[in-house]
Amino acid sequence: MRIIVLLFLLGFGVVNAQLQYATPESVGLNSTYIKHKVDSIMYEGIREQAFPGAQLLVAKQGHIIFHQAYGFHTYDSIQKVQLNDVYDLASVTKITGPLPALMKLYEEGKLDLDKPFSYYWPSWKHRKDKKLITLRELLAHQAGMQPYIIFLNDVLRKGHPKKRFVRSEKHKRFSHQAYSNLYIKDRFSHKIFRTIKRSKVSADKSYVYSGLASLIYPQLIENITGQDYVSYLQRNFYTPLGCETLGYLPSTKSFKNTIVPTEYDYIFRKTLTRGWVHDENAALFGGISGNAGLFATAKDLAIYMQMLLQKGSYAGKRYFKEATVEEFTRIQYPENDNRRGLGFDKPLIGNDTLSLKEAYPAPQVSPKSFGHSGFTGTFIWADPENELVFIFLSNRVYPNRTHRNIYNLNIRPALQQVFYTANKTSTNSQNN
Repeated sequence: MRIIVLLFLLGFGVVNAQLQYATPESVGLNSTYIKHKVDSIMYEGIREQAFPGAQLLVAKQGHIIFHQAYGFHTYDSIQKVQLNDVYDLASVTKITGPLPALMKLYEEGKLDLDKPFSYYWPSWKHRKDKKLITLRELLAHQAGMQPYIIFLNDVLRKGHPKKRFVRSEKHKRFSHQAYSNLYIKDRFSHKIFRTIKRSKVSADKSYVYSGLASLIYPQLIENITGQDYVSYLQRNFYTPLGCETLGYLPSTKSFKNTIVPTEYDYIFRKTLTRGWVHDENAALFGGISGNAGLFATAKDLAIYMQMLLQKGSYAGKRYFKEATVEEFTRIQYPENDNRRGLGFDKPLIGNDTLSLKEAYPAPQVSPKSFGHSGFTGTFIWADPENELVFIFLSNRVYPNRTHRNIYNLNIRPALQQVFYTANKTSTNSQNN
């Protein structure tokens, strides 16, 4: 009994555990091997301009065993990356913003995954190609929706914002802020919803990743709960979890943390985007959207993913039933060669048989693992079978999105693989 109590106090093997810092050796891994491999991959990424800087946090068995920063915010090498820097999460928002709210509403019986989505979003009821689409299909990217619509095209004329949609100063009908001097018409969101309603749906129900439904989810959540979307997330998840920076609109908050810049926007904002969402569609919602818009530190993301890895519990508080987490993180349509869970990304089907170059993510991750990547260069992943949380943050879109060496060099899977091969007997001479 005394041993069990001691293990509980130390945080070992307890599903309610709170993340603590420890050495790789405490969980059976070789810190020398890890440092050598991670340093090599990170410095190659910086040298090849995959990103100007990045950071990596890895937790195993409820312990943060690695958290290091590399490089600078920009290629001028002025501002070093710090461990408490705040990053634009891009599409990682999808599983850290609307998804936990949808999971909670599902658990409470307020959402049925297999009922037509039009039951909850009535404007789709009279659209022949959308009236029977289910929430399960939407979350698993199995609905045949278009991948993306560039709504910025409706806002600009000859490279300049249309005054009927964008103003340089806040106004009672223009309160959605896209940048320091850009305010979007409040009702522009209705135009977005209308365009999505009229968008084409493929008759071939094959797996196609689409972010369109994510633009709808925040309004859907408000409609069902009767509460403000951001306040709902803050009250039910971020505040009780202790995620101090995870949230929208970081420039409106008094964080001491530095916000890492993303892309130099020559089209809309005409300046370096920093502290405001990079994604243009999310910007047109005033930075609060279901497809992008969240910012966070690596530590906050680790807490959130550790809660999910622990099947809905963290630090003595239960956020979801185990069955809810299991349902949302399992593959939904494997028979259609669709690897996705509900909102969550999953490993490629047959991932463990692939080489590092072909796999997504690392070949060693378990089939039960889950996570998501973000366009700005972010990636978060949890592996319940191996008790491992992996958080990678970068601004690979600086100075522009043509920088794609993060993919060409396979950096994130290569980094992830290190922590599956770094047992105590590993040596620096071992190959990936």
